[in-house]
Amino acid sequence: MPPRFGPDIIGGAELVVAELSRGLAERGWEVEVLTTCARDHFTWANEYPAGVEDVDGITLRRFPTAAPAAPAERAELEAAILAGARLTLDEQQRWMNAGVRVPELYHHLLDHAHEFRALVVSPYLFWTTFACGQIAPERTILRPCLHDEPFASLELFQPLFSGAAGIWLQTDPEHALAHRLFPLGERHRVVGEGIPTDKSYDPERFRRRHGIEGPFVLYAGRREGAKGWEGLLETFARVVVGRELDLSLVTMGVGEVRPPADVAGRVVDLGFLDDADRDDAFAAAAAYVQPSRYESFSRTVMEAWLAGTLVIANGASDVVRWHCDRSDAGLLYDDDVELEQCLVFVADQPDEAARLARPGRRYVLDHYTWPAVLDRVEATLEEWTCAS
Repeated sequence: MPPRFGPDIIGGAELVVAELSRGLAERGWEVEVLTTCARDHFTWANEYPAGVEDVDGITLRRFPTAAPAAPAERAELEAAILAGARLTLDEQQRWMNAGVRVPELYHHLLDHAHEFRALVVSPYLFWTTFACGQIAPERTILRPCLHDEPFASLELFQPLFSGAAGIWLQTDPEHALAHRLFPLGERHRVVGEGIPTDKSYDPERFRRRHGIEGPFVLYAGRREGAKGWEGLLETFARVVVGRELDLSLVTMGVGEVRPPADVAGRVVDLGFLDDADRDDAFAAAAAYVQPSRYESFSRTVMEAWLAGTLVIANGASDVVRWHCDRSDAGLLYDDDVELEQCLVFVADQPDEAARLARPGRRYVLDHYTWPAVLDRVEATLEEWTCAS
């Protein structure tokens, strides 16, 4: 039960659920996806038609979102949470229920939960997970996509984490954080996350298609403050102007870009790209920059390493720091000065940057292929759930 599902959805958590669903279906599991009609995670407007369809052997059921009941109250409560205020449990519940809800999905599951061997809910922060994850906890497997943020400390989520039949975690740091925040039962496992590896790369095709010349660093995903995009854009603008670097910033994904006027020609927004074009972009980049401190896995880091590209990452993310330490294929920065040093290094020493990136591909192939992840997932399904 992901909050969104579709080929044009931007979001690592949603993409992984889609690939996991297809992978299990290909292995003989009967898979049904219950989700919303929404495409945009800001508006939650109902853009896909409600109803049932077959997608790649998966039964897909879409339900319409309901308009937020009290958006002003939710915004006020959310600001208090982010400021570190201690909300009562009643206030936390009002915050959750004042946002986007999917009543028809909830009532459908009330009637049909007993028909499923397992109910997989993800990520933890969404109403679909919070509400539906407590209908039949004895059948529920939580894939939380947890990171250290103020919302994770809310008492509201304690029953979800402590009552689920099992929890799928992606990394050791996420595992440690879950133990620090919640009273976990015995049924939890680090299963990882799969990355498709049957890719081919043509960086020159990417450059020709988009008219891009010269070296560039890449950012992919949601262009918003919570993902560190604005900080990256500000530092990039200051560095390329102040240090006169021959370097551009190419970005793909959703959200507004709005570069400063003096670097407008050095920031290229490509919007949504298909998979082949994305792969070529990762291969063409001098480095991939991951500025987010809130990551539970960071799929784009793996995509960069598969393509043989160096990763520059915000060291405030325990998960990405863990990946970089284990792979020895990334540069970490703890402040704007260190990010500047990383950008200068990539611009001045491209061959050394390429050399540093080489261990990354082996790291992904050793740990995060879908066959290995699906083996771990199936083992937990057999152990934690019972066939009807």
